Order: sequence, then structure tokens, then C-alpha cells
Amino acid sequence: MTAYRANQPTEPTTVEKLRGLPWSMAGNAANTIFVKFTFFGSTFVLLLSALGLSKSQIGILLSLIPYFGLVSLVAAPFVRRMGYKRSFLFFWAVRQAPTFGVLLAPWISLRYGVPATFIYIALMVALFALFRALGETAGMPWRQEYIPNAIRGKYAATDSMITTVVSFIAVIVASQVIAYGTGLSGYMLLFAAGGLFALGGVWFYTFIPGGAPIPKQKDEPSPLRGFGEALNDKNFRRFLIGYALVISATGPLNSLIPLYMEEQIGISTSNVILLQGATLMGTLLFSFMWGWMSDRYGSKPVMLVSILLRAMLPVLYWVMPRTEPYGLWAAMVISFLVGMTDIGWLISSGRLLFVGVVPPEKKAQYMPLYFAWIGLVGGTSQLLGGRLVDISANLSGQFLGFSLDSYTPLLLLGLVLPLFALPIFLTVRADADYGVGEFAGLFLRGNPFMAVRSLINYQFARNEEDVLEVTAQLGRSRSPLTEEELLEALYDPRYHVRLEALVSIAQMKPNQRLRQAVIEIAYGTELALSGMAIWALGRMGDPESIPALRAILSSPYRSIRAQAIRALGALGDKEMSELFLRQLRQEEDPGLQMAYASSLGRLEVDGAVDELLTLLYRFRNQGARLELAMDVARLHGDEHYYVQLTRQMRIDAGTVTAQAVDAFHKKLTKHKLLDATGEDLMAQCSGMLARENVDEGARLFGQLLEHLPLDEHLDKAGATVIRECALRLQEFGSRHLEYLALALHTIHSEWSE
Repeated sequence: MTAYRANQPTEPTTVEKLRGLPWSMAGNAANTIFVKFTFFGSTFVLLLSALGLSKSQIGILLSLIPYFGLVSLVAAPFVRRMGYKRSFLFFWAVRQAPTFGVLLAPWISLRYGVPATFIYIALMVALFALFRALGETAGMPWRQEYIPNAIRGKYAATDSMITTVVSFIAVIVASQVIAYGTGLSGYMLLFAAGGLFALGGVWFYTFIPGGAPIPKQKDEPSPLRGFGEALNDKNFRRFLIGYALVISATGPLNSLIPLYMEEQIGISTSNVILLQGATLMGTLLFSFMWGWMSDRYGSKPVMLVSILLRAMLPVLYWVMPRTEPYGLWAAMVISFLVGMTDIGWLISSGRLLFVGVVPPEKKAQYMPLYFAWIGLVGGTSQLLGGRLVDISANLSGQFLGFSLDSYTPLLLLGLVLPLFALPIFLTVRADADYGVGEFAGLFLRGNPFMAVRSLINYQFARNEEDVLEVTAQLGRSRSPLTEEELLEALYDPRYHVRLEALVSIAQMKPNQRLRQAVIEIAYGTELALSGMAIWALGRMGDPESIPALRAILSSPYRSIRAQAIRALGALGDKEMSELFLRQLRQEEDPGLQMAYASSLGRLEVDGAVDELLTLLYRFRNQGARLELAMDVARLHGDEHYYVQLTRQMRIDAGTVTAQAVDAFHKKLTKHKLLDATGEDLMAQCSGMLARENVDEGARLFGQLLEHLPLDEHLDKAGATVIRECALRLQEFGSRHLEYLALALHTIHSEWSE
């Protein structure tokens, strides 16, 4: 086996692979036009119906394409020797011969009738299916080779978005061609154009690397032995069984839904074709999301979610209104959901197959079996689906108020089979650590819609201003979906982007990866960023950050220590209370004094009231004084009332304080604390404040506080605050109204109902 592997052709480098991906997407776009114009779009089903074929005959013809997938079991060694790339290009080109051969179908129909037409189209479809199967036998292992696993989901999503736009245009063109064409001429024009586009796609594919011929080695295992080894892989078998159930449910339903819309809902032929536009819109809008999530969280949870959503769609088909115009609009919505869910299934299941199910070194044994199996199941399901609709032709009536028709059994299978597939796929080995429940939980936290929108914007943001705005949006979404992008922004070379990333991360729920990344920055040497990182740790509210913040207290930089002290207070680290109080009593640096005061206030350390009031008296900076007064206010509960008062006092100090004093008057009356002198002081104080004489009113309020016997009605800390406020209001008057707000807050908190 060692010699066998040593003689394998050299795989293209990642750079060469990336260089070939745009050509791959271009080829896929050209092939998409071929798909929509010919054998795979609703155009082909409507053509067969227009030629007079029954639904059973249509089912037989549709089954031929997947049935020929069985050819891959025999062709695999041949295409391997010929080279995956060369084989794919050759058979992808010659399959256009039967495509152009379909152009003779109208002439045969007119000359020889329906039976001969059926035989002729069956021959063309069979030839096309044979060449397609041989091409896909080579194409699947080639794609596994030239698409890097790390971006397989992103590639699939980008490719899907491009092909969806092309498909959308192709569907509109096809709809108009059919609407304005006469007889079968429109169908024939589409087949001719589709074949030409497909040949153009082959030329694009020639620029993709890899797929070199692999000569047979002496110790190379036989095909049967290789297939046997693949079938012995339980994980591979489970994947095939689950896959079979899903395509059995979706394949016939997707193929025959155009006829359902035309016959049962009453939608015109051109509008039926136009419904593909809604499907493509769903595909376009959700391709990026599914691909991105598959790469980040693994294919399996994405696949299971998409299967569950897909199982719900047949119910919508069944209950949709059957009158114009509501039927058309309902069909548009459901078609949009079909595009949304189907692209999720295709991207995630394809990625899981290539990354988690098929070992790259054994693709020659696994891929032919996979292609043959889905061909067998797909062909049988198409065959039986058409037959089932014919057998149920006489089904009619009502059930729970909803109509029954020949398509009802097919819709029921579309509901039941995906549900059977879910427990099977749950046992398939995942390609990532995320479980289904954990994955679903990502969409239940924060704002997932804002998250997805900001993630898309993040991919296209280029200049610093745009990146800053998108980074802010990532944080505002508060969604775990944005975690990777925030981590990426955290290491952006642009300083302001890193700063914005810290602000955004501070808004997120506690998360180990984010916390660790922020801690690393907090320990760094960029002091401005370190300080912001420490603030973010406190803002996130994660107690797991406490040990790291305590370690930062030994930093030689006072600004960093101050931020760590504040953050520990924000996190409620009560174990540091005594240490902070001791440090405050001996600290001389104003910045550190403010930090200690802030934390002691947050931690509600009543023993710090004297120290905080002393700092409040000594500090002259107005901003610092407001904060220090708030730190004291926090010793007596929520600071909201204090903050509200100070805000309103900046607008109209007289009126606001007069109203607050009146409320205080009611409390005093209730507690029977006012004597005649107190009533007189209260009346004078209230009157002065109401007449906007705030300075005199504040001094009178200080006298009132000093006169009242409040000590016996307040706790020790509260009484200390009131005595200090009474003294300072008489000293400063309106120059330091924070004392007035602090006194009112203390009374309000102590005597709240």
C-alpha cells in the first residue's frame, strides 16, 4: 500500500486550487443555464406534458437520469486511468449530442404520435444520462481534490449565489420564451440555447487543476475489494441510507410540483416556470448563511436543521389556497422556502460527504458507490413518484377542511421520509464538535437576523470606517454567531478596529474563547488597549475573569491597576472589599482613589462611608465629585434615583429639587418627624427652590436636615451621610448640589415603600 500511495500523481497546491475556483464557478454558471433550459428544470416536465406523455411516462423518463448512476460502479477504474479531469471534460461535452437530439421530438410527435415520441425521448434521455453518469463519476472525486476543505462550505455558498443569480435570469428568460412562443417552438429554442451554454461551460472547466490520470499499480486493490471495504464502513452506510430517504422524499416532489401547481392550484404554465424565480431567491439569500455555518459549526447540525425544515414544506403545499391570486402568492412563498431549505441540505450534505464521510485517499472506492446509490434511489423514486400520482388519480374529497387529490400521497411521503432520515443522520460521524441542540441554541440568543446581516457586511467591508461600523453591529447583535468575526477583529492591524472589537465583545454574553482573548490583551503592553480590555472583562460580567483581574493588580502601571480595581468591583468580587478599603486609606494617587471608591460603592461596603465622604469633600473636579457621590449613593441600594435627580437638576434645578423636597415632606409627615420649626424650615426651603433661588433653598435644606432627628430612623451609614450632607449644603449652597441629590437619594432608599 505504501508503494501504491507513493506513485500517486502530485496533488495541486492550495494556491493552484484557489486559482482554479473562479473557473469552476464560471463553468457551473454556464451549466446552470443548461440545467434550467433542458432536462432538469420544470421546462422539461412541462414539455413532456405538452407532448402528451402521462405522469407515469414522465416518471420513467425522469428516473433514467439517476438510474444511469449505476454505471459509475463499472466506469470508475476506467475514468481513473483516463484521468478525472480528461474524462469529465470529454463526457460533459458529448452529452450535448442527445441534448440537440431532443430538437427532433416535435417532428416525431407530429409524424408518428405519442408512443414513438416517448421511445425517442427515452433514447435521448438514456444517452444523455449515460454520458452524464460517466462525467459525474470523474467529476465528484475531481471536485473533492481541487476544492480545499477549509473553504468548502464558503465555496459552495459563493458558487450557489452566483449560479442562483444566473438561474434567476434563466428562469425569467425561459418563462418569457414559453409565454410568447407558439406551440413547442419555445421549448426547442431553450434546448438549443442550453446545449450551447453547456459547451461553453466545458471550456471554462479546462482551466481547473488536478484530475491527472492515475496509472494502475501492482498492489492496487481490485474495484470489488475497494467497494467491499467502503460498504463495510458503517458510517458510510448510515449516510447512504439517510441520503436515500431524503432524496426519495424531495426528488419526485420537486419534479412533479410544477404539474401540481398547474393542475390543482390553477397557475398558468408561464407562471409555473416563474415560480422557480422564488425558489432561486430563497437559494440566493440563504446560500451564504448555510455555507458559512457549515464551515464554522460543521455540516451535520446544519444538515439536520435543513431536513427538519424541508419536512414541513409538504404540509404548506397541502393547505395552500387554490384560488387566484392567493394561490400564486402562496406558491411564491412556499417556493422561496424550498430554495432556502434545499440549498441548506445540498451544501451541508455535500460538505459532510467530502469532509466527514469519504476518506480522501479512498475516494476512488467510495465515490462510485455513492453516485450509483443515489442514482438507483433517485431513479426509483422518480419512477414510483409518477406512478403514485397516476394511481391516485381518482383520489378526491376533504380532510379536516382541506382538499385531497392525486398528489396527496406524494406530499405525505415528502413529510414522513425526511423525519425517518433524522435519527439515522444523528448516528453519522460529525465533522465538527457542535451538537444539534448547541447549534440551534445559537439562533435563540441575541439577534440572529442582525448577526447574519452584519456577518455578510463584514465580508465586504474594506475601508476602516466600514469595518468599524460592522464591528459595532457584530457586538450589538449579542449573538454567538459573530464570535469568530469579533475574534478576527480583535487582532486586526488597525488600532481603532481592535478598540471597537473590545467594545463589541464587552456586550456579549460570557464566553470562554472571547474571555481568554480579551485577557491576553489585558496582559499586553499596549496600555490603552489593555485598559479597554480590562473594562471589557468587567462589562461582560463573567466571574471567571476575576483571577486574571486580581493578577493585574500587581501591574506597575497605575492606570492599569485602576481599571482592574473598577472591573473587580463591577464583577462583585466581595472578597476584595477589605483589601480595597485598606488600600484606599493609604492611597495618595487620585486615580486609584477614585477606582477604590467606585469598587467599594459597587460592593456596598458600609465601612467605607467615611473615606468616601472625605474624598467627596476634598475633590474639586465636578465629574469626579458626581461619581464619588454616586459611589456613596450605592451604599444605600440602586443608584438610579440619584442619577435621575442629577440629570434633571442640570435642566431645571429649582423645579426638580422643589418636587423632590415635597416628596420628602410627605415622608417626614408620615413618620411624624416635623415639629413647628421643621415645618417652617420645610416651607421656606420649598418656596425658595420653587422660585428658582436654589442657593438659599439648598442652605435651608441643610438646616432642615440638621434639625431633624433622623439618626434614630436611619442606619449608621445613612445617618453619617445625612449629617455630612447637612453640613456641606450649609457651607456650599448651590455650588455642590450633589450633596442635595445624595441626601434625597439616601432618604428615598431608606424609606422606600
